Amino acid sequence: MRRFFSARQLAHAPALELHNGGFTAFAETPSRAATIRDAIGGAEEPADRGDAAIRAVHSADYLAFLAEAPARWAAAGRPGDAMGYVWPVVGRRSLRIERIDGLIGRYSFDASTPLTADSYGSAYWSAQSALAATHAVLGGERAAFALCRPPGHHAGSDYLGGYCYLNTAAIAAQAAIDAGRQRVAILDIDYHHGNGTQDIFWDRGDVFYASIHADPATDYPFYWGHADERGEGDGHGATLNLPLPQGSGLEPFRRAQATVLEAIARFAPDLLIVSLGVDTWEGDPISHFKLTTGDYAVLAADIAGFGWPTVVAMEGGYAVDALGANVASFLGGF
Repeated sequence: MRRFFSARQLAHAPALELHNGGFTAFAETPSRAATIRDAIGGAEEPADRGDAAIRAVHSADYLAFLAEAPARWAAAGRPGDAMGYVWPVVGRRSLRIERIDGLIGRYSFDASTPLTADSYGSAYWSAQSALAATHAVLGGERAAFALCRPPGHHAGSDYLGGYCYLNTAAIAAQAAIDAGRQRVAILDIDYHHGNGTQDIFWDRGDVFYASIHADPATDYPFYWGHADERGEGDGHGATLNLPLPQGSGLEPFRRAQATVLEAIARFAPDLLIVSLGVDTWEGDPISHFKLTTGDYAVLAADIAGFGWPTVVAMEGGYAVDALGANVASFLGGF
């Protein structure tokens, strides 16, 4: 399986995030990606395909914000990394706002996703890794892996959150559609629901989004990922959420995945994108599932058995010492 990653994805390194009522060290560290890269035997440098595929998913004003916000934050005399503290929970609309504090609230939904001067560049190359893997599969490869870091599935078309700035899975899916594929499925198996991916394709019938994740009644992102969320308009029925309780191990997770794979088979995709989070591992410091390293090979083999051309895009996982073995297990099982 071909693998793609750029060292430029390591430059993004915020210092702190707000977590459970206090500031703590930023969990989505560069060492996450470096550990995975080393464990899987390295990766190819992705080509720079420009930003057209990114702009096909994300709004122009949001991308301008990502590029400009850190400098505006510094110009306003703010210390540290750019981070929001006020959000428009109702009546969210396009307004002319000059102050950077208000702009961050407009384009984000949490305070755990700071912006540094390097954030947009790293996210850009994360997207390029996803595009490289996608084009490898469109070109005839059975499967390819994008070591996306920063991750992507919490980012919407015009907002960041959950350590995510550009939605790499959505960018890959849209690139496949634009390349002539008629139907793309996204299987999200991160511990946390991919609210941004769901939002982007909510009213579309050409992309099927399915997610197995911790019940949002108890876990981040709380407001999205409930079982009754099925899409709207042309997308009604093209969203499938299977939340699981904390403490779930292989058997309930595998049963849920079997249900999802059967639904994807009925959708008959031309391409599958797997948003792979290994924060489902039993020792992850911010999550509460009980998968073991060997379980990832089992889950991957179940997915691979359907034979769909597949792009695997990296999402979460924060037990740095175990990340490499867990990802290698999944790729080996596939």
